[in-house]
Amino acid sequence: MNYDTSTKKLSDISFSVLDLASIIEGGTVSAAFHNTVNLAQHAEEWGYRRFWVAEHHSMPGIASSATSVLIGHVAGKTERIRVGSGGIMLPNHAPLVIAEQFGTLEAMYPGRIDLGLGRAPGSDQYTAMALRGDVRNNGQDFPEQLEQLRSYLSADSKHNRVRAIPGEGQDIPIWLLGSSGFSAALSAKLGLPFSFASHFSPENTKPALARYRNNFQPSDVLDKPHAMVGINVFAADTTEEAHKIATSYQQQFLNLIRNTPGQMAPPVDSMEGLWTEYEKAIVMKQLNASIIGNPEQVKEQLQAFLDETQADEMIINSAIYDHGVRLRSYEIVAEITGMK
Repeated sequence: MNYDTSTKKLSDISFSVLDLASIIEGGTVSAAFHNTVNLAQHAEEWGYRRFWVAEHHSMPGIASSATSVLIGHVAGKTERIRVGSGGIMLPNHAPLVIAEQFGTLEAMYPGRIDLGLGRAPGSDQYTAMALRGDVRNNGQDFPEQLEQLRSYLSADSKHNRVRAIPGEGQDIPIWLLGSSGFSAALSAKLGLPFSFASHFSPENTKPALARYRNNFQPSDVLDKPHAMVGINVFAADTTEEAHKIATSYQQQFLNLIRNTPGQMAPPVDSMEGLWTEYEKAIVMKQLNASIIGNPEQVKEQLQAFLDETQADEMIINSAIYDHGVRLRSYEIVAEITGMK
């Protein structure tokens, strides 16, 4: 199936926020939650469409492990912005539990809840075993779990012996999330919206989007493909400041590849001396789609990324140590895209 390749402007698409409730060095979980809510409130004011939080486990620098609980907290502190998961790692949970949790959220905040689903564990193999109880549960039954979850949310489930209450019959948008072609193909087959993790898997972006669009089958949910892409953005009033604030995320990613995850470190003037040339190559390869610069540079890079992906939406991850600086980064994006 062909998709629209006409030139899109930044003002033509929606922008959203991806937040991991980062715990900074010397900070607390409570402070991380306070910052998450504050960011969501600003995002709503500036015109962002969605505010998603992601499920990760056993990571000292990420506080969003109880994702459904945090979604409810954020939705309760905001008024209009859609709040959801980017995503819930479905193989970690019984589909009935997710149907009930998101049914509860939708009943509390009607028309504002998104359910983004992934199949990765969101952590290391030992934590995955603690969550899933079986090392063989590697997400290969994700399609069956998804079918089960959707059946619980269907109005027809009232005839089933097992029912999700709340959840049954509620219109909760389901997105499939991915960093490879698996979820792209499944989203296409089921006619669901698809969100690709370009912010940490940039090399797979174009193949995954092509697979999704070329194989899309219209459904009761969508009559044509709808793709959202994730992107790291570090925007500041000067180029120098933008490159400096990006070093906190580079350090965080460096710790991940070293298998020593920790809290978010403050930015540094230079990463030289903190990583080897080999480590630098790995980090920069994974993060080479990151957008870093002053407002004019960020606008130019975002437009180039839109030209390349023809995305219908973008969701922005800005893992920045200082909360005020992070707010400014998102504010710049709102200004240059015409939201604000």
